Amino acid sequence: MTEAILLVGGKGTRLRPLTVHTPKPMLPAAGVPFLTHQLARARAAGVEHIVLATSYLAEVFEPHFGDGSALGLHLEYVTEEEPLGTGGAIRNVASLLRSGPDEPVLVFNGDILTGLDIGALVRTHETSGADVSLHLTRVTDPRAYGLVPTDGAGRVLAFLEKPQTPEEIVTDQINAGAYVFRRSVIDTIPAGRVVSVERETFPGLLAAGAHLQGMVDSTYWLDLGTPAAFVRGSADLVLGKAPSPAVPGRCGDRLVLPTARVAPDAKLAGGTVVGEGAFVAEGARVFGSTILPGAVIEPGAVITDSLIGTRARVGERAVLSGAVIGDGAVIGAHNELREGVRVWCDATIPAGAVRFSSDQ
Repeated sequence: MTEAILLVGGKGTRLRPLTVHTPKPMLPAAGVPFLTHQLARARAAGVEHIVLATSYLAEVFEPHFGDGSALGLHLEYVTEEEPLGTGGAIRNVASLLRSGPDEPVLVFNGDILTGLDIGALVRTHETSGADVSLHLTRVTDPRAYGLVPTDGAGRVLAFLEKPQTPEEIVTDQINAGAYVFRRSVIDTIPAGRVVSVERETFPGLLAAGAHLQGMVDSTYWLDLGTPAAFVRGSADLVLGKAPSPAVPGRCGDRLVLPTARVAPDAKLAGGTVVGEGAFVAEGARVFGSTILPGAVIEPGAVITDSLIGTRARVGERAVLSGAVIGDGAVIGAHNELREGVRVWCDATIPAGAVRFSSDQ
């Protein structure tokens, strides 16, 4: 296995305002763009050539990663003028692939954090003789996902839309977003239009009698599509719960990047990241959170499971829990922001303006 396609074109609408200025795969997770972790894990599995299928804010990828040589990779970039869906994006980059018709091509999504054994998925593909092999994972509550039942040998039987009733939940296996395609199968995807592999390509292949193989790997898996999930994923990388060779430091309770400053009596725990040039003042307590570059946390602030955007400021004794603060926003002193709140980029909340408890 020496070749892969990485789908990084999504707009990341569920992550706004984090993705107003930055595409989702470039958001910092454990101190580096999330995409860095995926590229490093692919390289560790033996992948050498990766084509990035870009669309939203496509111009930011190549200046950062260049030709990929710093990671031991050869990277190429293809930009969709209009979003083409998962299948359309795969087909759109096919001309840059070097594999022969029967050789395997790895395809993975730019918003999944996983401990998948990539080599095992490729071996499953080759030993089963499949046309496409899919990474499947098991979830406790599959109602929010498409289900992928398999037979005793792992061969895919169907692709079922999100179940609405208990009777429709025939398996706890879901599509985990990583695939190995036989190169020739990619050429059968229609070119130049929106195509979903989940709703069109895979069901169509099944109907035509193709062999689709599932491999269940229920190690770490997390869809980073929501702010809460992204914050959790970054913390899990720092804590070592999610494997990555790209974490810029030792795994532990905290990761403080070079040029960041943390007061001696400030408390950081739970996989907290403090980005380049950020400052955490005296008496502040930060748990399981991401502080992006240049942000300032003033004295006595308490921040839990939150993400503080680039150059944002959190005022003295403010309390944040499950909050997302956009780039350049200012949270005045003594505010209290709770689960699910999103403060937009460059917004200002005056001191003491928002509370969820009494002022006593």
